Parts: sequence; structure tokens; C-alpha cells
Amino acid sequence: MRRLFLLLVWMLGAAAAQGAHAAQVAGTVVQASGPLSARSPSGAVKPLRALSEVESGDTLITAADTYALVRFIDNSELALKPSTTLTIEQFAFDGAQPAADRAAFTLVKGGLRSVSGLLGKRSKEKFAIRTPSATIGIRGTTFFLEYLTAAADGLAPGLHVHVSAGGLSIVNGAGEFRYDPGQFGYIRDAQSRPVKMFANPGLRFAPPASFGEADTLTP
Repeated sequence: MRRLFLLLVWMLGAAAAQGAHAAQVAGTVVQASGPLSARSPSGAVKPLRALSEVESGDTLITAADTYALVRFIDNSELALKPSTTLTIEQFAFDGAQPAADRAAFTLVKGGLRSVSGLLGKRSKEKFAIRTPSATIGIRGTTFFLEYLTAAADGLAPGLHVHVSAGGLSIVNGAGEFRYDPGQFGYIRDAQSRPVKMFANPGLRFAPPASFGEADTLTP
């Protein structure tokens, strides 16, 4: 199982590299509470606002005071925390062609909340978020991630996770591990075994009220 998952992640990365020269519209910005920008693979940077399109290959960057909500073409959503950097490596979805589904992201730093759409429900094995500590797969889910490059707000450096619904599969050099609804977790680095917790160690996700109450998480 682990070997199959790692192979899938490699395939997602290879497909993203092959498609880098032909960017595809992946989704639309629903709202942003402050400055939000996208850096293309060429290095060009453009500001984003509500109704701006985002493409495969874009790196999304939120300012220090910005929450941003992006809805993808399969109706999945990612809500980004302030000071977050997330790359859309590849996002491909066609309602009539499930075999072509692909969703690959890299969370460089910061935090997000993910709500699965149709792709995540029918092709969960084709969804992955890579971080420096581990690669995240889903089982049709709603979850929070935060990757810290340094200690902040009482949380240690590394990857912090929380599953609200569904489940997560976490793969790194220590193996493959599952998280279920209600569980919190911490993965220090790419070789460390994940730690499971049932109490919030200090994760916080508190966007403006316009993002909806379901988007909140407090210690």
C-alpha cells in the first residue's frame, strides 16, 4: 500500500512537470481578507482578488494579515491562513473523465483548511499535498494542515494536522500512517513517526465571519 501511494505521488509530480508549459485553470478566488498574490512558474507575480482565476503551476502567497478562500473546478475548497505559501502543482478535473483526475499541491509554509470536492470523493487516491515533513493523502475529508518553519504560538516547528471528517493518509520516511476524525497530529520532519493526539495542542484557524463558522479552529 505504501509503495503504491509513493508511486502515485511520483506520478503526480511527473505529470505536473510535463504540463508546466500549458497552465490549466484550476479554480477561482472566492474571497480574500487582504493582499493575495500568485507567482507563475516563470516567476511573474500578479495580485489576486475575488473572482481571479488560479492555474496549475501557480504559487499562492497570502500576506501576514490575509485569509483567502479558493474554490476549485470540482467544487473543493482550500482556505489559506495568513503568511501561507502553497503551490498548485497540478489540478485537472473533467466531470466526464474520472481517469484524468489529478490534484497535487505543495505546502511550503503556513496553514490551510481543505474541504474535498468531487475529485476527492471519486478519486481520493489522486489527491496529494506535499510538505517538508510528509505527503498527505485523503479518504474523502475535511482537514487542517499547518507547516511551521520555526516555533510559533506555542507550536513546535514541523507539520501539524487535524481531521474534522473523513481521514488522512500520511506518508514519510518513517512509513504510512492514518488519522481519523477528531484526531490531531504532529510530524516533526520527513524521518519522524507522526504523533497522534485527541486534544488540540494549539492549532488556530480563525478567518473572518464571512468565511463561515465551519472554517474555525481554536485551542
